[in-house]
Formats: sequence, structure tokens, C-alpha cells
Amino acid sequence: MILAWRDRLLGRAGFQRWAARFFLTRGMARREARALFDICAGFVYAQVLAACVALELFERVAAGPVPVAALGLACAVPEPEMRTLVTAADSLRLLRLHGDSVRLGPLGAALRGNPGITAMVAHHALFYADIADPVALLRGEVATRLGNFWPYRGQNGQPAAYSALMAATQPMIAAQVLDGYDVSRHRMLLDIGGGDGSFLRHVAARAPRLRLQLFDLPEVAALAGVNLREAGLAARAEVFAGDFDSMPLPQGADLITLIRVLHDHDDDRALRILRVARQALPPGGMLLLAEPLAGARHAEPVGTAYFGFYLLAMGSGRARRAEEISALLRQAGFSRVAQLPTRQPILTGLITARAD
Repeated sequence: MILAWRDRLLGRAGFQRWAARFFLTRGMARREARALFDICAGFVYAQVLAACVALELFERVAAGPVPVAALGLACAVPEPEMRTLVTAADSLRLLRLHGDSVRLGPLGAALRGNPGITAMVAHHALFYADIADPVALLRGEVATRLGNFWPYRGQNGQPAAYSALMAATQPMIAAQVLDGYDVSRHRMLLDIGGGDGSFLRHVAARAPRLRLQLFDLPEVAALAGVNLREAGLAARAEVFAGDFDSMPLPQGADLITLIRVLHDHDDDRALRILRVARQALPPGGMLLLAEPLAGARHAEPVGTAYFGFYLLAMGSGRARRAEEISALLRQAGFSRVAQLPTRQPILTGLITARAD
């Protein structure tokens, strides 16, 4: 009853005008108005970022200020339109505009230092097309581009593009995982759904004595084999091709990792993956799971809104809360389930479980 009364009150134009004037409420009213407008304008903000990345503006001004006219000439964009872009980017702290000169802004500088984010921004062109009509997407009326991107989504996957995206984004994920859990305490690690081997290359650098295994679909596993050999890991890394429905996982690992795998699958499939992982582990073996968690503190919109719609466009899976994953792990036969802290929960959450 109280919440319903509050909602009716907040919806009244007269109350909104009063709250914007009253000295005890006007700060809150302005913040809420800004938050609401940011939601409305969020797509435009994202497209400003996409244009900056596509035109390589962060790289062009990295060495120092560049005139707006020179940027326009270099990018084949008329000067007035380039000024519109850099002014918008300045308001978003991506660039800084001083008179006729442009330099890096704090967020642009941070993005330039993280190629994984840049790769995701470029990849978002597929996502934006899929959610252009969100109601049609919700009704299942859209043949999504993301549904044809991932190799395990049928016959139309794009393993080469997938591999490039994983290679670009894996460093920031791997750093979170390996800072949060010491893999060197184990003898052999099996990375399920290991993609092109990017995560195992980071593991190898952190734990030089750890033996490595990777399991993924044949077209992706082939890429992993090449990459691991080129990284000089042929003597300590084995690659296995297959899927969970046609063959068991290789044996021998005392640590299995699932790095951003579970959220790509619905509950039945996720439970099957966890059960297959449990069967491959010896008593006392550990499972390390890294996921973008729904409901993660200070990252709620990323885990719930962003990944919720991303996975909807992809055609399978869903973002889960830590307690939902814990329940699946226990149902699969794991015990001692624990969530580990990470430095950047907006990127990934860590959960461990033991095979007893």
C-alpha cells in the first residue's frame, strides 16, 4: 500500500514541480530526472562512443591535442559534423574539446588502454541491429545477427570473428579470474568451452608448472590448437574437440574452469554441463566458474539489463544470480560452493565448488 501511494505521488506533475523547487528534495529530483533522461538518451551515448571507435579518434589524439579541422580531414567527416561528434564526446568525458583542439578525455584514455572494451564496442554493431525493435525481439520475430555469430549456435557460426573477439576481450577477464583464484595450487587445469585458447595462454604465464587441457567444439578447438602451439605450449597443453552430448570430458584435471560459459545456456543445458564437469573431476577436485552475475552489487544494470537482452538476442542462456548458480552446482553434485571477490565485479563474478 505504501509503495503504491508513493508511485502515485511520484507520477503527479504537480508533485514533481514541487519536489524540484523544495530545498530538501530538489537535489534528489534533479538526480532522478538526470537518471531518467540518461536511460532515454543511452542509445545516443553508445553511438557517440561507437563513432569515436570507428573513426579511431582516441588513437588520433593520443599523442596530444589535434585541431577539429584536422580530425575532420583525416576521417573524411565535414568539420561542422566532426565538431558535433567531439562536442558530444566531450560531454561524455571521452574527449576534451578546448577551443579548436581535441585531446583525450579520462574515459577515452581508459578505453584506449583496454583493447577488449574497444573490441566489444565494435562488436555491438550486431547487437544494436538486433535490439532496434525490442518488442519484436521479445516476441521472437527477429532473426538476430548475434544468433549467427557464436559458433555453438548452429551451422552459421563465425569462428574466426569469434576467436578475434575472445582474444581481444580475454585479457581483462583473465586478469580478474587469476587475481581472484590461485590456479598454481593445482596439477592440471581443464578449460571447458575454452574457445581459441586465450584464457589458457594467460593461465600458462601465471602458473608455469600447471598442465593444461582445453575442450570445445571442433571448429573452435582447431583454432585453439594452432594458437597454443604458436604460444610454445604444445608440450604442456592438450586440445580436445567434441560436445557434451556426444562424448565425455577428458580425465585427469583437478581443476576445471568455465569462463563465461554457463550464462550462454538455459538451465537444463547448464545443469548438464555442470554434471559432466563433476563426472570429470576426482574427489576433492575444484570447479572455478566465472560469470557476469545478475544482481551483482554496484553492477546491477550490466548483469541484468545488458546481459539479459544480449543473451535474448543471442537466442539462448540467461544471466543468473549467484544463488541461482549455487543451486545448480549443488544439484549437479558439487559442495562447498563459495563466491570469491573480484576487483571489478562489473566484469565478472567468481564462484568455486568442490567435487567430494
